[in-house]
Amino acid sequence: MQLGYNEIMIVSKYFEDINDFINLEIGIKRFQGNMERFHFNPIPLNQHSRKLFPNIETFHIYNKEDEIFKEGRIIKYVIWYDVSYSRYLKEKKEMNEYKNIAYTQEDRNTYGNTIPIEVKSLGFRCFYRCYDIQSINIPTNVSKIGNYCFKYCSSLQTIEIPTSISKIGGSCFSECYSLTSLNIPTSVIEIGDDCFIRCSSLTSINIEDIKYISEERIFMNEAVLISIEIPKN
Repeated sequence: MQLGYNEIMIVSKYFEDINDFINLEIGIKRFQGNMERFHFNPIPLNQHSRKLFPNIETFHIYNKEDEIFKEGRIIKYVIWYDVSYSRYLKEKKEMNEYKNIAYTQEDRNTYGNTIPIEVKSLGFRCFYRCYDIQSINIPTNVSKIGNYCFKYCSSLQTIEIPTSISKIGGSCFSECYSLTSLNIPTSVIEIGDDCFIRCSSLTSINIEDIKYISEERIFMNEAVLISIEIPKN
């Protein structure tokens, strides 16, 4: 079975280096012009490699350090690196697409404790020292909870972690003195250091299926914890 133009374009969009694109067209004559068929850039570009993708209409910005081009047919930008919610609000009128909107501590101070549905991650110390919060609703779009996110939320009693969450950062719930129980869904694959340290009321926690746990440092100094369920497999 031979790959056609459409198939090789699908395969090549997963290339990570410009040389892979160049070698494909040099090595296989019938795939010459593959880069010209792209209407988006599958990798970050520089002044040289930009010329190899002349028909881009949607420009993807993968990292903060990426070069940005505005000439040619480009009519839309897709930003992949973390962008604060404040920046998203300022720039959304430009009709750009933001893949990873983070709710930062500054955002929370400005817009309040209700997490907007557009948010994909909770940033470093987002709810740090929010002493009066008793419960929090995390939207199902959120996939990551940052380090120290809820540290010192001393009145926090209940929090439901949605199945969209894959990572819980270090010291995330440390010193949450009023938290009594917690269910961590199978979607979570990583829990950071000291995540539940000094949660003095935490008596029950259910960890369904975690691929990486920072071993003993999660529950340091938890004299009150009486029930923890971790799958044997």
